[in-house]
Amino acid sequence: MSTHVEALKKAELIYKALEEKKGENIKILEIGQVSVIADYFVIANGNNPSQITALVDSVEEILEKNKIPAPRIEGHQNSSWVLMDCGDVIIHVFSKEDREFYNLERMWADCKEVIF
Repeated sequence: MSTHVEALKKAELIYKALEEKKGENIKILEIGQVSVIADYFVIANGNNPSQITALVDSVEEILEKNKIPAPRIEGHQNSSWVLMDCGDVIIHVFSKEDREFYNLERMWADCKEVIF
């Protein structure tokens, strides 16, 4: 089991992987204070299915490079919402439209946003 500090470092790696592939509006929410499902949510969106695929691939690559176990993935990379479960960090990669529709930031508004 990882520590809160390790989870934060993992979230930062994921943030950088998403940023490298031009993920839009990347946010990290510290959800550990209000939920037991994870310590952090990382949320980003892409402009099209190809970019969503590139974002997911980039996250998988950086995790592998840092010897972090591969995430469990829900949703196909060509879908409009891909969820990647890394245990203490959960990544949501949306299309712009689905992100606006589901509005996870509103649902988790009580959580602190982490800024790097």
